[in-house]
Amino acid sequence: MSRKKFFANDDISFKHKWGYKDSGFTLNEDRSVTMFGNRYDLCGTPMPDLIPYVEEVLGFKIDSDDLLPQIEDKPISEPTINEPFLNDIKSNFDLDRFTVANDDRLIHSHGQTTSEEVYKVLYNKIDTTVDMVFYPESEDEVQQIIQYASKHDVCIIPYGGGTSVSSALKLPENETRMMVAVDMRRMDKIEWVNEEDRRACIQAGITGTYMENELGKLGYMVGHEPDSVELSTLGGWIATHASGMKKNRYGNIEDIVKNVTMITPTGVIDQVSPIVRASIGMRPENFIYGNEGNLGIITKAIVKIHKKPEVQKYGSAVFPDWENGVQFLHELSQTNYIPASARLVDNIQFRFGQALKPKSSGFSKILDDIKKFFVLNIKGFDPHKMCAATFVMEGNAKEVAYQEKNLNALAVKHSGLAGGSENGKRGYMLTYAIAYVRDFLTDFHIIGETMETSVPWSNIQKVCDEATKTLYDLHEKHSIPGIPYMSYRIPQIYHTGVAIYFMFGLYIKGIDNAEILFGEIEHKIRQSIMDNGGSISHHHGVGKLRKDFMKDTLSDSSIDMIKNVKDSIDPNNIFGIKNNVFAD
Repeated sequence: MSRKKFFANDDISFKHKWGYKDSGFTLNEDRSVTMFGNRYDLCGTPMPDLIPYVEEVLGFKIDSDDLLPQIEDKPISEPTINEPFLNDIKSNFDLDRFTVANDDRLIHSHGQTTSEEVYKVLYNKIDTTVDMVFYPESEDEVQQIIQYASKHDVCIIPYGGGTSVSSALKLPENETRMMVAVDMRRMDKIEWVNEEDRRACIQAGITGTYMENELGKLGYMVGHEPDSVELSTLGGWIATHASGMKKNRYGNIEDIVKNVTMITPTGVIDQVSPIVRASIGMRPENFIYGNEGNLGIITKAIVKIHKKPEVQKYGSAVFPDWENGVQFLHELSQTNYIPASARLVDNIQFRFGQALKPKSSGFSKILDDIKKFFVLNIKGFDPHKMCAATFVMEGNAKEVAYQEKNLNALAVKHSGLAGGSENGKRGYMLTYAIAYVRDFLTDFHIIGETMETSVPWSNIQKVCDEATKTLYDLHEKHSIPGIPYMSYRIPQIYHTGVAIYFMFGLYIKGIDNAEILFGEIEHKIRQSIMDNGGSISHHHGVGKLRKDFMKDTLSDSSIDMIKNVKDSIDPNNIFGIKNNVFAD
């Protein structure tokens, strides 16, 4: 039985919010919160502690009757139509390949950046929208749409899962040409699997979860697991130079991909055939990683595959404070038992995770009380300082047992306690709920965002402290009500440093143009991060959100080289999304 053709406005995912229509948070009459649906472990059980936690950390009282109203009939401009281009499209493609429907156009005119995109489309209006959405089903069709765009001077916007949080999908406001979003999600097939070479050729529009499910039927997996794995696509991972939660075992996207095919206005960029490893001089393929839609459309990639692990086990540890947790990770990075995933959350995120737990009762409550008594009274941990690490261990039984034994011993060495597999799994899976929490809280006048960076080991504390100080200083300067929220975690470790993932938020009731002010604050926090040794981004990319910092990241000659490559393969700027060094 053939699958129903994909249209974004008829999909199971939200049109403008994060995630799926059948999942989300709702506030109950008793002020507990329940995640509806059945996709996630959090679903179905009331959580009585989330609202008190939010009220404590943000310093205000949530009123269930005081909601920020969403705009029901979302404004959208009439499409700009290039008639000769449209005539070529109608003459050469079936009608189900393209649409100018308002709802589909609006969906494809933004990503998931809170202040510049989601907040505007839900509560105000976005400035610019695409004029058509095109759904190719083959490489030939991708080549054709690019040819017609080049012929008629039409701007193409590559579109994957729409999960960008760097304003990469925010449309250039000064673009006067017809803009066509090319949604790749119908190109989601696994073209072939070579079990002996452990490679697979996979179309770029496939989402992470669907890819792993299809490979899983053959006993294989790729192992790239970003927070957005359910929604983001293989092509999007390559275009943003992405990282996943299990990179310790399977690598970042550049370690996973062996060959990429990208179609540009002047031809196809790829290797004639994938190779194991070779010294072939400069590789044009390297320009595809992180191209952010500026050069062409990625149509497929050849990736490494792995046998599904014999054993998967979760683990966790709690530490008396952040400093001990960081020291634990630093020593872990020098060992031979690094698990597939190792993450450390600060105290505020640790308490956030606890707030998302259901209320225990009966024997479970007795056990929880005993555990709390031991940690707080016997070990003397301060509940407002302690932090936690979570692990995912994958491999054969002997390998996983070796990792677990040594992780627990190393935690004890750094004043920690083993927290068990249940807490480890819960902490890991919590990642998939965070964006839903963002959208739930926005209705109550809370605006929040995430940002990430990579930092040398020696600068971790300085970056965390200065980013937090910057937020607090700006909160006071602008007389924003309540208390600013800032928390952070380390989701990936490297030989030379770590990635740090920040979550921050503000209560913005009564603040005029709150989304603009929030964007300005975010920009200044990023400046503080970079001033103290952090990078422009670890895995989200640059887009337009961080464009101002490229001059502090690359030399003038490096930027000129990138622009010359663009001029060579896209001389008429058909791919005019204007991200990164091409931003206005």
